[in-house]
Amino acid sequence: MSSASGFAAHAADAPMAPFSFERRAPGAHDVAIDILFCGVCHSDLHTARAEWEGTVFPVVPGHEIVGRVTQVGAHVSNFAVGMTVGVGCMVDSCQACASCAEGLEQYCETGFTGTYNSPDKHLGGVTYGGYADRIVVDEKFVLHISDKLDPAGAAPLLCAGITTYSPLRHWKVGPGMKVGIVGLGGLGHMGVKLAHAMGAQVVLFTTSPGKEADALRLGANEVVISKDPKQMALHANSFDFILNTVAAPHSLDAFLVLLKREGTMTLVGAPASPHPSPQVFNLIMKRRHLAGSLIGGIRETQEMLDFCAEHGITSDIEMIRIQEIDAAYERMLKSDVKYRFVIDMASLAA
Repeated sequence: MSSASGFAAHAADAPMAPFSFERRAPGAHDVAIDILFCGVCHSDLHTARAEWEGTVFPVVPGHEIVGRVTQVGAHVSNFAVGMTVGVGCMVDSCQACASCAEGLEQYCETGFTGTYNSPDKHLGGVTYGGYADRIVVDEKFVLHISDKLDPAGAAPLLCAGITTYSPLRHWKVGPGMKVGIVGLGGLGHMGVKLAHAMGAQVVLFTTSPGKEADALRLGANEVVISKDPKQMALHANSFDFILNTVAAPHSLDAFLVLLKREGTMTLVGAPASPHPSPQVFNLIMKRRHLAGSLIGGIRETQEMLDFCAEHGITSDIEMIRIQEIDAAYERMLKSDVKYRFVIDMASLAA
């Protein structure tokens, strides 16, 4: 084992604080990584403040990790010391069920091992995430980061990027399709960029008129203020696909009626309390689909990273020091970031 340093929440109502812990020694199939950058996901806040059930304190959040390989196990052939690599939301799965066999480890039928706050089968206790100086991960869950990508801007791709890419790919978004993105936050801004790069006509739905210029800059063809009934009515029955990224309860019917016959709206935002139940007739009268999607498998995440390298796509970020994480959480609650905080882990030395 080796000593690691990071920041942890020790209680739901306590500020994040320095924390020392142990990482396992790299095994034959492991990759040891010095963490350079870690994105800040809303899931980090939910977990650190015990807003979701199951937080085990102390918790070291962080699952949007970019770093440099410092050591590889004897049987590792796909990575070498010095490479820039990424680690996302998962660090293990059963590798035996039907979902894992299909490269859909996020749907592992016994449950994947999260990068943080999951049972650690190597050391016991729970896994510790990327708000730290180093990590050791099975090579199957390590990803190549192209030199074409800014490593800091690439960090949020490991969660926000794949969370939006996976449903866009699964529902075959491409040229000739009219695609709506609901919400322009950490997920939504990636959805706009990716759908635009896939060749779709992209419409951004927002409640904030002030976001129009930014949405157009990011690749939207049009912006609709979703609280304006007249603007919404102009788009009735016209969308092939809508990606809903909003993580607050709201009326789904307002968007379902915008879908064409057999169109799909997929939810990727995870509100703390349920959405109001949609009207069944808005689904059955047009054979519309309401679906959900969870991150993506490792193979698809690598595909997403390669797609982003090809198209020059990274997240719009604001860099922070680890000592500023509590202030960043408060700003996230106010949607006061464009569009993802990324921690410069060199700040741990302070």
